[in-house]
Order: sequence, then C-alpha cells, then structure tokens
Amino acid sequence: MLLEINKNEAERTLDVMVEGDIDVNSVRQLKKELEENIEAFQPDVIIDCSKLNYIDSTGLGTLVSVLKKVQKYDGKIRITALKPYLFKIFEVTGLAGLFEIEVAEA
Repeated sequence: MLLEINKNEAERTLDVMVEGDIDVNSVRQLKKELEENIEAFQPDVIIDCSKLNYIDSTGLGTLVSVLKKVQKYDGKIRITALKPYLFKIFEVTGLAGLFEIEVAEA
C-alpha cells in the first residue's frame, strides 16, 4: 500500500490517498501515520480510495479505530471514490453508516 497524507490547515482536513491494498500487511503504517497526524492536528479526514484495490477485516478495523480517534475531536471521516465492490464490504459488515462514503461510478 502506498500512502500519501497532506494537511490542509485552512480547511482543517487531513487528505489521505491510499493506493493498493489495506490489509494485514499494511495497516500498521496506515494506523500509525493517521493517528499521529490526528493527535497533532485534530482534523476531519478525507480518504481518497480511487486507487484502492482491496481492504480486508484488519483494514476495516483500523478505519473504525481511526474514526473513534477523529470523533474524539468532533471530527468525521469521509471516504471518496470508493469502488462499488469495496462499498459492498462496508455494507455487509454494517460499517457503511459509520462513515460518509462517496461511491465511484462504475
């Protein structure tokens, strides 16, 4: 997984671009970098998933963990450009309602 994080201090957002897979092999990096930035910056988080190919249960768990940290600061996580087949994973697991999700057109 490639991860790019940009702070937008004017809008108080953390813009995150993920590429590849969020899985057991990559979640440690994702969680560490997001949590460090959230603690220091207390932003809303926008995760661009246009280049995300796969997410497993550890990836979902990490997003929920990060969401709890963001909510501690009255923030939210918006997931953008999520492919329809990945959105189904959020639906099946009951997580679709926890995040603001924008599904990419097929």
